[in-house]
Amino acid sequence: MEKELTQIDIAQEVIIIGGSYAGLSAAMTLARAGRKVLLIDSGKPCNAQTPYSHNFLTQDGQRPEAIAKIALAEVLKYPTVSHLNDLAVSAKQINGLFEVKTVSGLSFSAKKLLFATGVKDLMPAIKGFAECWGISVIHCPYCHGYEVRQQKTAILANGDTAFHLAQVLNQWTKDMVLFTNGPVQLNMEQQQQLQTHGISILETPILEIQHENGQLKSLLLEDGQQYFFKAMYSRVGFVQHSDIPESLGCALNEQGYLVVDDKKQSSIPGIYAAGDNTTMARSVSLAVASGSLSGVAINSALILESW
Repeated sequence: MEKELTQIDIAQEVIIIGGSYAGLSAAMTLARAGRKVLLIDSGKPCNAQTPYSHNFLTQDGQRPEAIAKIALAEVLKYPTVSHLNDLAVSAKQINGLFEVKTVSGLSFSAKKLLFATGVKDLMPAIKGFAECWGISVIHCPYCHGYEVRQQKTAILANGDTAFHLAQVLNQWTKDMVLFTNGPVQLNMEQQQQLQTHGISILETPILEIQHENGQLKSLLLEDGQQYFFKAMYSRVGFVQHSDIPESLGCALNEQGYLVVDDKKQSSIPGIYAAGDNTTMARSVSLAVASGSLSGVAINSALILESW
């Protein structure tokens, strides 16, 4: 049962910011090592709109929020874990500890910090795109491709990203149309390879994604042409969900992900990151694995520091 706020100790060994799959996985690993853990989560996961999760053993086809609910209940069975529904807004390092403040005005300190805060997807200015994102406009064939396999499929992308997506998606369907939403940015060799595989390229910008409750019906182009699809793949830009790591000096790579080593430690000692905020490989199973690894690394670091 979730602890009452008055029962949460101010001093923790580890504070985990972000209570989705990576954060919960790390919390369980640390809990099973007897560590005092505070999990701070605002309850706004990036995949909130995604109806089903796939490619995760024992949970294939389950709703993401159901997986998270089960996971939280399992984690909170361990007496050393506390859960706080709040938003972390700042952090600083003082006398070897990290002090975290929340939007509600609370402060907590810990020896180690783990950011499992994910990323925020940036929706393009196309009517209907945001409503379909994660439902019928998808980003990962390994997560969702089986359900739309061998269907007529649209790709909304350009340049090398578009070419790579087309190559990968060819495993799931041979009937694809690439919409570059403006002048094509693929080189001639790439265009010829797409043509060889029967993939058409349309440069006319998309005016609207027509849908019903997030289920794609058709693409309406600016020239009035309409194309009917049930699924579309796209890659969108993103920003870090939390700017706290960067404010603490944690490095970001050229793509905007937090830089971590093989033990999930950031460029700042004592600060770790796991899940979608560190990699473009986004799935529930990979986030869980990432969180588990970070939990092991944090516990190992605490052990070594005590000797």
